[in-house]
Amino acid sequence: MKNELLSAEALLEHAGVRVTAVRILILKAIRRDFQNAFSLADLEASLPSVDRSTLFRTLTTLTEAHLLHEIDDGTGAQKYCLCHHDDTQHCPGHVHLTCVRCHRTYCLTTVEIPSVPLPEGFLAEHAEYVVKGICAECAKQK
Repeated sequence: MKNELLSAEALLEHAGVRVTAVRILILKAIRRDFQNAFSLADLEASLPSVDRSTLFRTLTTLTEAHLLHEIDDGTGAQKYCLCHHDDTQHCPGHVHLTCVRCHRTYCLTTVEIPSVPLPEGFLAEHAEYVVKGICAECAKQK
């Protein structure tokens, strides 16, 4: 069943994460408030009643459970995005777009990272693919 169709509680259970009230609250807020990548500061603004350390620990837990993936988009702030897949063991790589004006990052979940030929003996463990440019909203404000 698609992760998007599961309740927050069921999604945590499916991923093997201990279900707590605060984890449900945070996962619901992420699903409700962030269609694209977000930072810890964004989540803090969305949930001002939850302390920063609890938010950070929960983001770490959700990332380790492959419910979120981390994005290093070069802005200096670690970003996170919901994984939109059924496999709780692996979040397939996809392309991200980062706007150089507003610093928002967008996931292109249907665009996979292109295959890169590697030198003999080299084993890739992780890949990130970030395209930097100007988003549609910022382009309108020219």
